[in-house]
Amino acid sequence: MKRILWTVALAAGLTGPVLADAPVTQLMVQEARALRAVPGDRLASFITRPEIGVEYSRDWLSEQPVGKLDEQTRCLAEALYFEARGESVRGQFAVAEVILNRVDSALFPDTVCGVIHQGTGRKYQCQFTYTCDGHPDTIANKAAFDQVSRVARVMVAGAPRRLTDGATHYHTRAVNPRWARVYPRTATIGVHHFYRKPTQVSQN
Repeated sequence: MKRILWTVALAAGLTGPVLADAPVTQLMVQEARALRAVPGDRLASFITRPEIGVEYSRDWLSEQPVGKLDEQTRCLAEALYFEARGESVRGQFAVAEVILNRVDSALFPDTVCGVIHQGTGRKYQCQFTYTCDGHPDTIANKAAFDQVSRVARVMVAGAPRRLTDGATHYHTRAVNPRWARVYPRTATIGVHHFYRKPTQVSQN
């Protein structure tokens, strides 16, 4: 255990004494474990993915290609259509950030489709209501779907996530879920409040 703490401390740039019960050390150990759980090729993609310049405007978005969507991008586009098609461009990007932040988290499935369909199968027991509300997922507005498809393509390609400060949850202003009382709110965009799941430090 001391060797792990020392290695983590060196990686974090700490040169002073490290206390095993210090909260910061526990956080570093937890983070190191999470990093070890990420497959090597996926971890490499985080490091090598180029940052894409983004403007949160309809004009800029309309210049981006739609084209044929792969499976993961299609899943994200559908989620944005049913969850945020009435939102501003910023609001649609913000919802996309939440989904991709979940993909990157060890607490959720590691694919876009997996995150979106988590819990689907029991009515109203899923993560995204449109996947388990019993209503057919019909895309009736092609223009709206084309727009969210552009958002999805840009985000999956590696656009920066700078709107929600790492949010993993959101809800509309019309509801007040119990978890929102303890999760730190990171942003409010349009009709949605955004939150980040609190860091949990394991107790030994």
